[in-house]
Amino acid sequence: MDLSTAAILPTDPGALLFGRVWRPDVDGPSLVRVDGDRLVDVSAVFPTAHDLCEEPDPAVALRDAQGEDLGPLAPIIANSDPAKRDRGQPSLLSPIDLQAVKAAGVTFVTSMLERVIEERARGNPEAAVGIRAQVRDLVGDDLRALRPGSPEAMALKQALIDAGAWSQYLEVGIGPDAEIFTKAQPMASVGAGQEIGVHPASTWNNPEPEVVLVLASDGRIVGATLGNDVNLRDVEGRSALLLGRAKDNNAAAAVGPFVRLFDGAFDLAAVETLSLTLTVTGEDGFVMQGSSEMREISRAPADLAAQVCNTHHRYPDGLVLFLGTLFAPTQDRDEPGHGFTHKVGDVVRISAGPLGALVNRVTDTDRCEPWNFGAGALMRNLARRGLL
Repeated sequence: MDLSTAAILPTDPGALLFGRVWRPDVDGPSLVRVDGDRLVDVSAVFPTAHDLCEEPDPAVALRDAQGEDLGPLAPIIANSDPAKRDRGQPSLLSPIDLQAVKAAGVTFVTSMLERVIEERARGNPEAAVGIRAQVRDLVGDDLRALRPGSPEAMALKQALIDAGAWSQYLEVGIGPDAEIFTKAQPMASVGAGQEIGVHPASTWNNPEPEVVLVLASDGRIVGATLGNDVNLRDVEGRSALLLGRAKDNNAAAAVGPFVRLFDGAFDLAAVETLSLTLTVTGEDGFVMQGSSEMREISRAPADLAAQVCNTHHRYPDGLVLFLGTLFAPTQDRDEPGHGFTHKVGDVVRISAGPLGALVNRVTDTDRCEPWNFGAGALMRNLARRGLL
């Protein structure tokens, strides 16, 4: 994995970034600000990422925060690779902590059609080839101008029902209500350089490169970062009721490398024009590349945020929201017609210039570093350090 600062940081040197670092000297995590090529611990002012995001203007608050210089960023990022880590030195964590980790699904037309195919194939990648052609003939693949929930969308829904081709995925793709699900528990996401987990029983799975919004408890969108919504396609394809099993597994939610706060130079409008690139490099020499254009999203990010956080759904610790992906891999890896699936050792790189790059290595979910530092452990640690 290339975990150099040149490979990880945003292309914009003025980006206002915060993250989290594990500090062995205090046996716990600290909130940090990126100052050029150095990291500054601001946990004395903001013990958690949640505390910073609850500020009336998080960008101003982060800029003004005084803290402890932890030294150069480069060795801390490099030390985040479990295969090379010196556990006596700081390493990078996911930039979020107490926030709920939510995700929106089926927000791009290509992704929507792939979910229909998964449902009909019932987890069989060979069956998916013929079904993919059948579904595209019926529905087409250019629904970008169709506003979910609009009269035109409802007319298409009725036509599909009449044709016997309606699907629960088309319901959330063009219907009024978005698919919102819990991706991971608070404190369970992994950061740049860490391993991501794929269940060893899965034979059809893939990365999902996504933009992740960061919301305060009152619904304000305060920043954005990158995410990998690791998905077990065979499990979800067997039944939509297995979504939790397909999505919420050890180390299956990667977030990072840092959160970029909204300020005068970067805002939601900039998020809506982001281009994401994905590269998967296997130890077997296999390389897969893809992209996801936020301009292609069928539901506005602000609408998705409003559907997840409102008077009916409260998040006192705030939340992050994966926005979904345009990318749906169909490239064969081994046998023709079997499509793509991960192998242990794959290196996944998701990047967008203004947000940097999220890089992780794939391993089995039962071989990932054990997750045993939850919200309770965080509170006890902060209390011992006199930060609460």
